[in-house]
Amino acid sequence: MRVVFLADRTCALTVNGVYLGLVDGFERTCELNPDEGVFCELKANGCIALSFFFNQEFLLNPPPQVKLYYYAGGLAVFAGDFLLADSGLKVLWQLRFGGTLLTLCQQSKLQLNVENETGFHLVELPSSLAESEAYPIGDDFLIEGKAGFALVSHGGEISVLSEGTVTEREPVLKAEVPFRDSMGHTALCTWENGRLTECRIRTTMEPTEATFALALFESVLIGADYKPFLHETLLEKADALREFLGDFRSVALTDDPQKVGLVYARKERIFDVRYFRVQLTENKISNIVPET
Repeated sequence: MRVVFLADRTCALTVNGVYLGLVDGFERTCELNPDEGVFCELKANGCIALSFFFNQEFLLNPPPQVKLYYYAGGLAVFAGDFLLADSGLKVLWQLRFGGTLLTLCQQSKLQLNVENETGFHLVELPSSLAESEAYPIGDDFLIEGKAGFALVSHGGEISVLSEGTVTEREPVLKAEVPFRDSMGHTALCTWENGRLTECRIRTTMEPTEATFALALFESVLIGADYKPFLHETLLEKADALREFLGDFRSVALTDDPQKVGLVYARKERIFDVRYFRVQLTENKISNIVPET
């Protein structure tokens, strides 16, 4: 089986004790047989090694730190959420707002301790919020980092967790959230009492010939206006396009600018990539054909 390894940080990859190179956002490919149950290990600097046996059980139930993407001709193994090797408790900051004491600490994972009359609550947060500040917003608490934020309730529940930049904290929470797509789409969002009340999508870029098909599917995914990409022969079917494509979660590039992979969830941490090819007429998309 052709297996592609990727990770959310730079890792050293070994298979059955043999070093195969560094893995990060760029793929490292090898041939593995799940019937042989080979031992794989990914080791990131300062983190506990992520190890597993590549066997049939792994293909059906990967560990919590691994996501599997099945695509035509192979399998992509994406590793993330590495645990820090230093398991000692480190308090990053502690703040009191009224009757609530907030303590952000690091112990393998990043945790926010919320302590008040409702009890003692442990809230797990992404490592990107290790460098953050806290602000009271109504009955909630905003944990704001440089590139993301979380809104945590008085009872220790996360109501909002997102990448992006907070633009306003009072009287309501507002933020600009990036989609990281080919057209630079962002969402201008407003939350009141932890509930999304407004979301406007804007873009700062125009698609190129190489990203035209990609931009169409990304626009469908995020709810942006995709009709400008369609030829007049497809416009009458535009409203049915989302149903035709199904519940896909993300869009994957291919080597062919007119062929795009859509990622569908099979079960928790396991995904299937299905391919669609577009046909162009007068520089507009006139047909979308699923490939088998």
